Amino acid sequence: MSRRMTVYDITRGIDEYRHGLSDERYESSLTFADLPAKLMIKVFSYLSHSELCRICLVSKRWRELAYDSRLWTNLRLRPEFGGLSVSNVSQFVDLIGSRFSTALRSIDLPCELITVPVLEEIARQCVNLRYMTLDFSKAMQLHDYNDLVDFPANLYYLCVCLSDVIFMEGLMRKIYHCLSTVQVLHLIGTFEQSSEEEEEIYEVINISKIKAHTPNLRVVNLYGVMFVDDSHVELLSFNCVHLECVALNFCIKVTGSSLKNLLEKCKKIKTLLLHHCELVDAHMMAVDWEHSHVKELDITSTELSANCLENVLTRIRSLEYLAVGYCDFFTDAVMEKLMETGNLRELRAIDISYTCNLSEPVIGKFIKRYGPQLLGLMLHGKPLLNEFFWTANIPLLKNIKICTLGQRDGWYFELNTKVHIDQVINAFASHCPKMERLEIQWDVATIRFSHKSGKFIDDIRTRCPFLQSLTLADGGYYEMANSNFERAQRSRVVRTFNRYATSIVQLLSCYGDLLFN
Repeated sequence: MSRRMTVYDITRGIDEYRHGLSDERYESSLTFADLPAKLMIKVFSYLSHSELCRICLVSKRWRELAYDSRLWTNLRLRPEFGGLSVSNVSQFVDLIGSRFSTALRSIDLPCELITVPVLEEIARQCVNLRYMTLDFSKAMQLHDYNDLVDFPANLYYLCVCLSDVIFMEGLMRKIYHCLSTVQVLHLIGTFEQSSEEEEEIYEVINISKIKAHTPNLRVVNLYGVMFVDDSHVELLSFNCVHLECVALNFCIKVTGSSLKNLLEKCKKIKTLLLHHCELVDAHMMAVDWEHSHVKELDITSTELSANCLENVLTRIRSLEYLAVGYCDFFTDAVMEKLMETGNLRELRAIDISYTCNLSEPVIGKFIKRYGPQLLGLMLHGKPLLNEFFWTANIPLLKNIKICTLGQRDGWYFELNTKVHIDQVINAFASHCPKMERLEIQWDVATIRFSHKSGKFIDDIRTRCPFLQSLTLADGGYYEMANSNFERAQRSRVVRTFNRYATSIVQLLSCYGDLLFN
């Protein structure tokens, strides 16, 4: 994967071209400034908005081109997520019509910019706006929206980042009537910011009213919203017949008691994400899974019993995506029964990481049967799966795109023998040409490598042309791999798992709609 083009790359390329010409040809050669506007805009499209703001100082022509509305279709205004910082709100309001106008398709706004003048100007000038994020997560007080009369009315995607202390009704009651076109709704809670101390939890947004005004919802993501419980999930059963994906990850009050009604009334639901919910066996087994259309299920970090897991998973007619990581009761017997029923015949991605009661022989049997069809496999946190297991089974993963393996230092017990990392890398390079993301979690004290390891890193770099990330433990081997890819001008590929986590979620059918900041 090529790295992002910068202003330095552009000017360097021009200089190299000009210096390569003879003196006679140099006098008549074109400069970058002589390129047609269409080509310059194409080059500028590779730059970030902050870089565009800098190059506008070069000349009047560059300023005109850098501020072309075609380069500002997706506007990010939260500096903490790499966006621009706006210091003058009134000047920003003036720019909405002159610079962005009808070209603007997507915008995210921090709390200080979610004001009446900004929202109304966006509604009037940006009629093609389809994606909007309103971030109140750091707000301590809500602006006065009593005078708000206009709001974007053609949104496809709406994301609201909530605060624990800001009640949203003052804004929401002014915009409910504009939400009928919304098909993707994200309400992002504060689970990741919560402390272990018990704090009073407030229902800061009215999900019932939102649901009543969004009849076309296809995807609902209530990520880490602390007040969400089964009664809120029950509300989705009414007036949301088009639902295809319900994501309740880190909604710790959800027990599953409303899933039966939800799946009976919303027949189109294909994706159900319940990561870290407090699911109860009886509620899950009460669901009529046989007649549901669920094909993608995430129950990572839940406490469901082996009996419940077997009951639920064997009644789902066909699983395409299954995440059961950190499920202690996903045992050999459950996996054997699941393979026996044939419910995995269309499986393309599975997460069975840190399943301590799933043995090596059963995992090997699973890979032998389903490995050739898998696109994603997460199998880290399994200390007994050493290099011999992987070199024997990697050849079966001929279509794999995402894979995680190894174990981090401190989990379970340390390996008594070193892992020959070159053999594992060579196996992936030889048999997995479609590999896009690979994470190897063995730490530097566990793996064995030498100065000859560079040859095997060369192999995976050249024979896996779609590789976007190679995630390793920080240390000598990481430095060697990183240097190798940097010399090939692919500096963003090699990463450490302290800063980047590989996941199979991008293999979900609705992954694009589930993205949020």
